[in-house]
Amino acid sequence: MAPYHFSKSQEIQTNSAGKVIAAVFWDRQGVLLIDLMPSWTTINSNRYCETLKNLRRAIQNRRRGKLSEGIWLHDDNARPHTSRQTTELIAQFRWKVVPHPPYSLDLAKSDYHLFPKLKDHLSGMKFQSDDEVKEEVTKFLNGLAAEFFVEVRQKWIVRLQKCIDRDRDDVEK
Repeated sequence: MAPYHFSKSQEIQTNSAGKVIAAVFWDRQGVLLIDLMPSWTTINSNRYCETLKNLRRAIQNRRRGKLSEGIWLHDDNARPHTSRQTTELIAQFRWKVVPHPPYSLDLAKSDYHLFPKLKDHLSGMKFQSDDEVKEEVTKFLNGLAAEFFVEVRQKWIVRLQKCIDRDRDDVEK
């Protein structure tokens, strides 16, 4: 079975420092790439394609041989993720895209599992700068055990099957 690589961007706000945007790519073995940007960053097709190029390098370095096995990317339907420029780059990389139903938040694994765990971890912490926030986020995400990501993937498969069984874009909570 081909490895699955997932991503999601999330704005992380803390009480003490400003906001940072985290785009996190991971598979069942753990984090592949954490792209942390200032909150004022615009994530457009150009920016997202640069992130995907960084992801490709991260896969080459961290998961040797996986690029030749085939990459499946699951992302939401945000414009930068579905633009012509992005889809052409993904096709050039010979990656496949797992379809994401329009307007469905139920299948965004990072939304319902990864980012809530990160927000709980950051809750109550005080930071002097965005760099401190980025350091803590990186340390936390890289410290998650592979079992966490396997569990998230299994829960995602169950949710996806519910979507298919119900012939709907969403899953009841």
